[in-house]
Amino acid sequence: MKFEEYRQHDALGLAALVRQGAVSAQSLLELAVARLEAVNPRLNAVITPMYAEAERQLQALQPTAPFAGVPFLIKDLGIHVAGYPLKTGSKGYADFVSKGDSYFTNRLREAGFIFLGKTNTPEFGLTPYTEPAAYGPTRNPWNTAHSPGGSSGGSAAAVAAGIAPLATASDGGGSIRIPAAFCGLFGLKPSRGRISMGPYFGEMWAGAVVEGCVARSVRDSAAFLDAVHGSVSGDPYLIQPPAKSFLTSLDEHPGKLHIAYSTQHTLGHEVNPDCVAAIQHTVAMLKDLGHTLTEVPLPYPKEALTQVFVAMIIGETAGDIAELEQHLGRKVTTQDVELNTWLLGALGKYYSAREYVVQKRAWNHLSRQMADFHRQYDLLLTPTMASPPFPIGALQNTTTENTLLKTLKNLGMVGLAKKQGAVDKLAEKVFGQMPYTPIANMTGQPAASVPLYWNEAQLPVGTMLTAAIGQETLLLQVAAQLEKQQPWLHRMPKI
Repeated sequence: MKFEEYRQHDALGLAALVRQGAVSAQSLLELAVARLEAVNPRLNAVITPMYAEAERQLQALQPTAPFAGVPFLIKDLGIHVAGYPLKTGSKGYADFVSKGDSYFTNRLREAGFIFLGKTNTPEFGLTPYTEPAAYGPTRNPWNTAHSPGGSSGGSAAAVAAGIAPLATASDGGGSIRIPAAFCGLFGLKPSRGRISMGPYFGEMWAGAVVEGCVARSVRDSAAFLDAVHGSVSGDPYLIQPPAKSFLTSLDEHPGKLHIAYSTQHTLGHEVNPDCVAAIQHTVAMLKDLGHTLTEVPLPYPKEALTQVFVAMIIGETAGDIAELEQHLGRKVTTQDVELNTWLLGALGKYYSAREYVVQKRAWNHLSRQMADFHRQYDLLLTPTMASPPFPIGALQNTTTENTLLKTLKNLGMVGLAKKQGAVDKLAEKVFGQMPYTPIANMTGQPAASVPLYWNEAQLPVGTMLTAAIGQETLLLQVAAQLEKQQPWLHRMPKI
């Protein structure tokens, strides 16, 4: 098999070729490694090769596994692979090596995936771009001057570039959907509790984070979910398993749906015309499929992001800093983490437990609001992001912002940043680009970014569908309808 043929197949297609004896798993691994070595210097998507692990897995491969022999990549955040680093995008964890596997890792092994390496991520997964100071920026294969998004930017860039057809991705505020949107991939954020995070975590980011994947086809994402879903004893969240497999359900028609859509910006900003055009394009496609589309105001307020979600981020970052101090055996400094990470952690000291609890309780109110909304509408359609892929560095601190933050830190005046609304300003800057994705993280709903539109610059622009909690099957069925109407598997960047 030549690389051109390798790249034409999704993961299930490659696994079928292995089962048929048309290609060997060893040959697929060699192709994937060659591709990684060829494009990774330009993309910086994979930061830890795992070639020895891949060879070991080949020796133990079970040919009946659903993804037997398929090359695969793992995001370097949250997932433990015994004997390999877990750097989390941070200098502070540069020497950390996992002692055991996550339950998720075990399920990936059982599914037959062959681990090629671990992918780049921003520090602690905090940003919608992948530019960690410790490991350098990951670049978008559609245009290497642009970001692949974050925090699963390394995974998305690698899959879009054809290194592997699938990679893990996690999502605490949009980190599956954002890079999927920026890299022309399908990215499903599962419902809270669908995939176990044990044994090292019960929940992350107060239940906002879920594990999943970025994929080149809807059926790969469905089969992936079949292979890895399910709770484990001790997990804090339990969710009803599907009545039948996610993959099998793709053959069923979802019926005529009532779908709400909006191109409003949660913060009241202007949405880029490319993103509006992407929604208009998707609305037309869904109408052609027989669904009813209704334009609606966004069913959640600005404060859901700028107050409710931000309080969790600050508290969780403070907790991350505390855990890093335990690992290092000393106080964390800006030599160990980036300035923004350090300041978010320091701000945690100025947010009371009362403030945190008040905002966390608001998550329940938001969940009830969205549950009521889905009694009227089967799905909500919005842009995934408020802009197309932005240039590398576009959301980094300006020189003025860095000077101000360093001054506040050096003078011991971090609390002043809170009083003067500096946190709100930073939140506006980031959420100005990602005004939609964090809502489903707070409510636990499944949501998916679908690649249906490319702008004049040939950059992908994703559209997002959100369903009621537990309704991944419905999302996958509608996404499969859209994929059949406008196939995207063979639309790939020329890198």
